[in-house]
Amino acid sequence: MSLMRAMLTVGGLTMVSRVLGFARDIAVAAALGAGPIADAFFVAFKFPNFFRRLFGEGAFNSAFVPLFAGMTATQGRLIALGFAEQALAALVTALMVLALAAMPWLMLVLAPGFADEPARFDVAVELTRITFPYLLFICITALMSGMLNSLDRFAAAAAAPILLNLAMLTAVAISPWLGLPTLAHGLVWGVFVAGLLQMVWLQQSLARAGMRLRLPRPHLSDDVKTLLRLMVPGALGAGITQVNLLVDVMLASLLPTGAVSYLYYADRVNQLPLGIVGAAIGTALLPVLSRQIRAGDLAAAINSQNRSTAYALILTVPAAVGLIILAEPIIDLLFRRGAFGVVEAEATAAALAAFAVGLPGYVLVKVFATAFFARQDTATPVRVAVAALVINVVLNLSLMGVIGHVGLALSTAIAGLFNAATLGWLLHRRGLFQADAPLRRTLLGLIGATLAMAAVLLGLSHLIGVPREWPALLRLAALAGEIGAGAAVFGLVAVRLGAIDLGEMRRVFQRRRKQ
Repeated sequence: MSLMRAMLTVGGLTMVSRVLGFARDIAVAAALGAGPIADAFFVAFKFPNFFRRLFGEGAFNSAFVPLFAGMTATQGRLIALGFAEQALAALVTALMVLALAAMPWLMLVLAPGFADEPARFDVAVELTRITFPYLLFICITALMSGMLNSLDRFAAAAAAPILLNLAMLTAVAISPWLGLPTLAHGLVWGVFVAGLLQMVWLQQSLARAGMRLRLPRPHLSDDVKTLLRLMVPGALGAGITQVNLLVDVMLASLLPTGAVSYLYYADRVNQLPLGIVGAAIGTALLPVLSRQIRAGDLAAAINSQNRSTAYALILTVPAAVGLIILAEPIIDLLFRRGAFGVVEAEATAAALAAFAVGLPGYVLVKVFATAFFARQDTATPVRVAVAALVINVVLNLSLMGVIGHVGLALSTAIAGLFNAATLGWLLHRRGLFQADAPLRRTLLGLIGATLAMAAVLLGLSHLIGVPREWPALLRLAALAGEIGAGAAVFGLVAVRLGAIDLGEMRRVFQRRRKQ
């Protein structure tokens, strides 16, 4: 499967998941708003998701996929399967160390500001205990996803998050009839069920691929030692964005009630382009680069990095500018209803605009860090990640007293841009990344197309805007018109300036139809 086809497969299914995720968040916002129960739920939900992204999708997969893909290519599927089973045993054993008895202590780390409000703290601990098993289920799912991606089977893993959103939407619908203390309790039970469903779904997908995964007794083999050696520094190198977001939550818990929720809702909107583009590129690029590097085809590896960089920029730069300009009408349309009022919408929109500044950086980190991971170099990304984390914390402490939760979001954005720029510079200095002519043409055309789009969006916002007092359908039509006009201008100028190659896109879709 070509790199572009793999990205389209992952990106398309991720789009479906994100749309359902928005439906889920709209329902949650209407029911919970941005009060103390909402803050407690989002911290409880953040706990397993943080460790999932850090250890499951982040450090674990960045170390596991190159090893598994390399074994599959050079030693065969049977040897690779044995290694995967050893890795599974090590992963399950490590996760069991996070015992439920430690939850209150972990909560003090995740949300220290909750300690001054015993009711909110106790609810957060109770909800987190229910979501804890999701961590085990979803990290096993991450391992199985890595196996499937290494076998060029991207669809099943990309579709798995859809089950989470369906389960949580179902929980919102049925919670009033279950007699639970709050809607948040129904939501966390939905998370628990979703993790189990995702694990079973991918287990069946692996079986259809001819790989029946078993759980053996833990054994510290040489391959597992290599995995752990690569994984430990990669925990920070691969998950720096998540670490920065976690720092935001920790510090937001010290701000007035609602700050945690504002950051959550804003990040969810920002995650739409980040999740679709970042997941598609990172998921598709790692196994491809690993095989190319293992085969000694460095020219092909550099070409893959150039194309991934171009795809990342052409999709995220206009998205970032659009989110900054249209943050307020987007948040107002998506979330302002029920318990989520005008004040909450304005506070969330300000956080979204700040997060969006770093959107290209978040995705480029996935491209550049993957180039190191594919070469089994996790030390370099971790050094850069530590520097980015220090920058984030310093900026957080400097800005949160001035602009509150918006300062936390802006600090994360700046740290993400620094992380991406530094990784790209190091790759270039080591001769592992050189911008070719098509990428340079993309960059120049991108600047002109983005400026044209920004002018259109600003002009339409000034002339028409999306007044808050309009009915929802009219606001939706106006916002869709502005976005459509901006996208059309961007596309036309980008093609004219050579930033987008229509011939390449036609060839990709023709190959997809033939296959």
